[in-house]
Amino acid sequence: MTSSKKLTIVQVLPALNSGGVERGTAEFARELVNLGHRSIVISNGGGMVRQLEAEGTEHILMPVHKKSPTSLLQVRPMRKLLATLKPDIVHVRSRIPAWIVWLAWRKMPSATRPGLVSTFHGMYSVSPYSAIMAKGEKLIAISDCVHQYILDNYDVDPAKITRVYRGLDPASFNADACSDTWKSGLYHDFPQLQGKKIILMPGRLSRWKGQEAFLEMMAKLVKLEPEAHGVVVGAAEPNKEHYLDELLQKRDELGLQEKVTFVGHRSDIQSFYGLAAVTCHMSNKAEPFGRTVPEALACGCAVVAFDRGGASESLNAGFPEGLVPADDVNAFAVRVSELLHREHVISLPQEFYLESQVQGTLAVYQSLLQERSLCN
Repeated sequence: MTSSKKLTIVQVLPALNSGGVERGTAEFARELVNLGHRSIVISNGGGMVRQLEAEGTEHILMPVHKKSPTSLLQVRPMRKLLATLKPDIVHVRSRIPAWIVWLAWRKMPSATRPGLVSTFHGMYSVSPYSAIMAKGEKLIAISDCVHQYILDNYDVDPAKITRVYRGLDPASFNADACSDTWKSGLYHDFPQLQGKKIILMPGRLSRWKGQEAFLEMMAKLVKLEPEAHGVVVGAAEPNKEHYLDELLQKRDELGLQEKVTFVGHRSDIQSFYGLAAVTCHMSNKAEPFGRTVPEALACGCAVVAFDRGGASESLNAGFPEGLVPADDVNAFAVRVSELLHREHVISLPQEFYLESQVQGTLAVYQSLLQERSLCN
């Protein structure tokens, strides 16, 4: 098996609507096509399918998304589909699809079935249900903390696991991400932001993402930095819109009506990174990766984050002065204030970019295919 051989790669995930896993799958699929490989994605569909297909990937619609025993009805169709497609690798990225694929795959002839790879995109609850992600012939962990989590909780040969960071696309996240035209449009919609030192809090509105801690931090920061203005980018999860009301009430109780603006869901987050003086990451539990940290750093924006989980890995690698003790809101405000008055040297390593992710993932595929060729 040589690295020049063109492969047929099938990725399987629940749907293609939005989110980091979905976007990462689509970006990786695009790069596979650009390298001359055949790229196929199986999912229940969604808003990203049209772009996926426009960029050369084949999409196969299949209900692999339901957390229900009825999903087992897809095992036989999946086995038939894989036998027809004859992929070199089938790569699963979520638990329900992984169950469907594994149950289909294990009954295929071992000499001709595809290589099975799974990516741990999160630190899943430890259970028989989650253990399916450890059944791949090769496992990919998206950070060192996820790698350790697998070793701590599953009986897996360490040699089967490879850490490959989720890579960001430099075409989207770079120092030129914020244009004067974009700024003009933003200031037209939110005139209160003009002339302010923007302190950015990106991420969907969720209790564990840290928006409440951000408001508490801003209440302390504005006493140190009157020109600081917080901007919260993100929408509430479906059926949890009441959380936004709670946050707005907390903002008002803290006297931050004129100091913090909620702008809702945006598709131009990279421009906000380019505008901001500091980006904040304040999740109240360890995140498996924390993509907003390397995204902001790639756009030249300083980041302050609690020192835990995957977020601390990328920040320690690219801007270690942004790390503060976990859950210490006072220290967080002081660090943000300090960073507003000094020049920054940000150096995000190449391993956090898409090209490195693509090459690392292909190396996992090649390693598995070489091992299989020696056994057959």
